[in-house]
Amino acid sequence: MAKKQISVPFTWADARWLFLKLCITLFLVTVLWVLVYKWIDPPVTLHMLSKRSEPSPKTQKVDQIQHQFVDMEDMSVNLPLAVIAAEDQLFFTHSGFDFKAIKQAFQRNMSSKKTVGGSTISQQVAKNVFLWHGRSYLRKGVEMYFTFLIELLWGKERILEVYLNIAEMGDHIFGVHAASRKYFKTDPKNVSKNQAALLAAVLPNPIRYSAAKPSGYTLRRRRNIARNMTRLGGSAYINKWLQN
Repeated sequence: MAKKQISVPFTWADARWLFLKLCITLFLVTVLWVLVYKWIDPPVTLHMLSKRSEPSPKTQKVDQIQHQFVDMEDMSVNLPLAVIAAEDQLFFTHSGFDFKAIKQAFQRNMSSKKTVGGSTISQQVAKNVFLWHGRSYLRKGVEMYFTFLIELLWGKERILEVYLNIAEMGDHIFGVHAASRKYFKTDPKNVSKNQAALLAAVLPNPIRYSAAKPSGYTLRRRRNIARNMTRLGGSAYINKWLQN
């Protein structure tokens, strides 16, 4: 005679335990992912892959992504100085978030159709390395989580190094190595102050603004960035923070 099987109901306690295990697993996976990129250079980002799959807006054909990772010591000090002067002058002193800039951007976006961002360099690295592009509260929340992790586990120098290597600086051009070779026919180690300021000047929209044929607006922005580089303290400013 066959034994009667007794089914055990799936309870809310089981659901809570399953959810907790899922959260712990996701946490451990993301921490491991961030730790791997602390020592191993990201070979590609989701943003690069999305760009590779779409045609160039200028040539209307699919181009190969131009990108090569280069260590910080193989860059001119003008490059990190320029992006900080242009994008995030409080980079070395904030914990990953510039709440004043975020508040100002939010207030401006509420009263204007033109959307502006208040993201720090750390937030941009978290978004470009680990996440997809888009505007949603979910993505922004996950971005904040990864920003916290890289600030905690990487430190400022690694964040800055990765940013300089994955930032989009032209049509299918990512990072200072590809940009330096494309626009100045030189290596990142030899980039001058004005050249670095020009690369930083196109960062808000590297498709609209060109380092190869800079508009009047781009040149004015370059001059402002160069002045800010001097005001911050020049190479001594970068060396002071990176040696700490």
